[in-house]
Amino acid sequence: MNRAAYVAVDWGTSSFRLWLMDRSGQVLDERRSEQGMLAAAKSGFASVLQSHLDAVGAAAGLPVVICGMAGARQGWVEAGYIDTPAHLSDVLDRAVVVGGQARDIRILPGIAQRDAAAPDVMRGEETQLLGALGRDAAGEAIVCMPGTHSKWVHMRGGTVERFATFMTGELFSAVARETILSHAVNGADEAVDGDAFGTAVADAFNAPALAANLLFRVRSRQLLFGGSASAARETISGTLIGLELAAGLAKRPPGTPVTLIVSGRLQRLYQSALETLSIPLRLVDAEEAVRRGLSRAAAAMWKT
Repeated sequence: MNRAAYVAVDWGTSSFRLWLMDRSGQVLDERRSEQGMLAAAKSGFASVLQSHLDAVGAAAGLPVVICGMAGARQGWVEAGYIDTPAHLSDVLDRAVVVGGQARDIRILPGIAQRDAAAPDVMRGEETQLLGALGRDAAGEAIVCMPGTHSKWVHMRGGTVERFATFMTGELFSAVARETILSHAVNGADEAVDGDAFGTAVADAFNAPALAANLLFRVRSRQLLFGGSASAARETISGTLIGLELAAGLAKRPPGTPVTLIVSGRLQRLYQSALETLSIPLRLVDAEEAVRRGLSRAAAAMWKT
């Protein structure tokens, strides 16, 4: 017997994840592909979604809730932004219905910081926040969501007060592939050099103004004193993450733990970095957070 109550979709720029969910928020079936926004814009969002719905046997009338880049201006239907300070319940109230479809399909909006001095946007991360903290979360929270473009969010009472995006992952790729440091990391294996990483995190955190110099030292240190390509890679990574943490933690109230929403390799890196700096943290799996956020959205919209 099919116990499905709704379908949850996390539609990123390059990835697509779909879960067939029951009323209790349990996963009955799932689908994953590389048919993100960029690919779906060419082949058609409706057809991509329908192919995955057919694959999991979703009934014709089953509703679908979507977060992520499907709601971007270049996506399926623009779901706009809610301005900070933004309460997470507003994300649910402002979901956009996709017209012309046989089933009820809704896309959650993103959040915008319309501050001329610090403009910023997020799309998809608001659903992770909803899943990790809930819309009625009490107190103050500092949240870090690592990724190609990491987000640091200051929340109070379920409201996103301010946030900042850091291009750490993209910078790592550019520095390691397109600069002179590409020679230093050439041939790096999967070995983890925790000492090199931790030292680099601390150095960049304590002296962020020296970031460009700290990166060049990767090259000069290897030339003058030797060292593995893996150590060079970990030093570059630690320097960039330490630089990010210096900014992200700058306005952290003393004693406030960091809620780290992350999964995969980035979990090891950011958890290690925070522990190196003796920053207390609360760890939340990123995929579980987005799925739980979509479940909470579905419960609010369809009383599942």
